[in-house]
Amino acid sequence: MSADHEIEGIDQALALVSREQRAVPAPSTGQNTAQGTAPTGPSYGSSAPSAEAAAPADPTAAPDPHPEASSWEAARAAAAHAGRNAPARPRRVPLEQALGQVLTEPLGALTDLPSFDTSAMDGWAVAGPGPWSFHEGVGILAGHATAEPLADGEAVRIATGARIPTEATAVIRSEHARVDDAKLRLHACREVIPGQDIRPRGQECRTGDLLLSAGSVVTPAVLGLAAAAGYDELLTIPRPTVEVLVLGDELLTKGLPKDGMVRDALGPLLAPWLRALGAEVLDTRCLGDDPKALRKAILGSEADVIVTTGGTAAGPVDHVRPFLTEARATGAELLVDGVEVRPGHPMLLARLTPDTHLVGLPGNPLAAVSGLLTLAEPLLRTLAHRAVREAYRAPVRDEIPGHPVSTRLVPITHRVDSRTGAEHAVPLHYNGPAMLRGVASADGLAVVPPGGARAGDVLEILDLPWAEGCFT
Repeated sequence: MSADHEIEGIDQALALVSREQRAVPAPSTGQNTAQGTAPTGPSYGSSAPSAEAAAPADPTAAPDPHPEASSWEAARAAAAHAGRNAPARPRRVPLEQALGQVLTEPLGALTDLPSFDTSAMDGWAVAGPGPWSFHEGVGILAGHATAEPLADGEAVRIATGARIPTEATAVIRSEHARVDDAKLRLHACREVIPGQDIRPRGQECRTGDLLLSAGSVVTPAVLGLAAAAGYDELLTIPRPTVEVLVLGDELLTKGLPKDGMVRDALGPLLAPWLRALGAEVLDTRCLGDDPKALRKAILGSEADVIVTTGGTAAGPVDHVRPFLTEARATGAELLVDGVEVRPGHPMLLARLTPDTHLVGLPGNPLAAVSGLLTLAEPLLRTLAHRAVREAYRAPVRDEIPGHPVSTRLVPITHRVDSRTGAEHAVPLHYNGPAMLRGVASADGLAVVPPGGARAGDVLEILDLPWAEGCFT
């Protein structure tokens, strides 16, 4: 997708934010504390409705704390748009520091590759037709100076990667040659084709050829290519920096859950996931439910993006929103205030300063994953100047119940039908907001529209980092 099309799509989606009003108010989720079972439907074998697929809201219930919640599509577009005005600040870094960053200039070949005619195999360099005479010795080794030219009828031992002597016409692999040591004669065991097993100079590229365009992500293979092409440094956009603040007095960092306390699942989960999204994670800190500690941590952070977990609803110990209300006096802006997505409805996105953003994730683990993919991923992608990935869609094997007005993100795994060979997405059990068992077995999340999906419907699939090997 081109940058112009991306921006056009973002602007169109952003227009939805200002005019969206939900037809049916969704029930308040608070901290997404419902432990929940898997949603009902043919593939789940249960008749009990899930907390996420609840009946219409009770008119006597407490008011929804997020009356201006954005649609899932508009929230993702707003998150991508939020990073567009951040300064790029490219810098030239050594190769070993460039992994996972984005090239800000094209990668052009500084030399021919290979830069000289090279042997592709261990064997014999020969000139003209055989049999060939040779001299005893180790022959030509990689990294050594050019050997003497060969005359017709002569051969010399040669190692893989060694420079081909001038006038040589082919390389014969050791296993395809027969040596008469007594007469110092070499015989070929099969037809010799001129040029065989020789990598000619410039076979891969010529000096000045475009190897990679600006905007390419520096992968391990890109590092190898850059080194081969003669680079010691690369001009890149640094990874956006992130600090993770885990909130909640009920969290344990080791041992078994006990006495009303639960293990912190998000501290171990978030840092590697954020790295896979292109971020550099500076620190992960557990703060408990302390508004003063939260304020001090946010104001003292040097990260481009602060990610909080929990505290985004309107309960007595939910301190993220009160902080943002206070911060508005100094220019902070709440960009996304709740999203019509289950799980993860009370997520939020704020701009604290022109260069700093805050992503507030719900405290329940799968709800936090939903917030990562809804808000953090598009924000970090734009800050890192990573290209937009084409949307991927696949048919679902089973019916997936939906929420009346919200998008659902449901863990799936890809399977191939043994009879037809068709690939489809299979929704997984254990997909309640507090559950990680389903997503731990998943290789994607299906984007289920309001009302649900029937078996065979083609849905957008959000890939997960481990399905792509993206833990750079």
